[in-house]
Amino acid sequence: MLALKRLVTILVMVFLLLALLVLLLPSVRASFVGMAGTPEALYFGMLVAAVVLLGLQLITENLDSVLLRREVTARDAKINELKARLYDYQMEQRTTAERAPGAPRTGTTTYPDGEPRSGYSAADPGLSNAPRPTPLSPPDAPNRPL
Repeated sequence: MLALKRLVTILVMVFLLLALLVLLLPSVRASFVGMAGTPEALYFGMLVAAVVLLGLQLITENLDSVLLRREVTARDAKINELKARLYDYQMEQRTTAERAPGAPRTGTTTYPDGEPRSGYSAADPGLSNAPRPTPLSPPDAPNRPL
């Protein structure tokens, strides 16, 4: 597309240069009228060429503009996708950092050090499945704060 756009731009510039030469220099005008036959035929031919080149210029510019907008839209979509991935990654990192280093992960079973890993042990009668009695607290003294 870029090559076509450049070609049309070069053709428009060449036509503009020839038109200025024909309009401004009588000697160039006389030679071109000799090729075209009459001045009216020369100007009519220049008008037709100008309309064709102007149409080509407008078409190529509009196509280029549409293609550039489409490319920008595609890149914006890609940028938004990458931003979403980065946000998800940062949120994942934050949740990992917020957890204490020694805190257990969700879904894993951890046991404190020194306790048996299965049911209860016969060697330690205090580790049975029976509920443990709670110690009674001493009665409050009258001057003692709560």
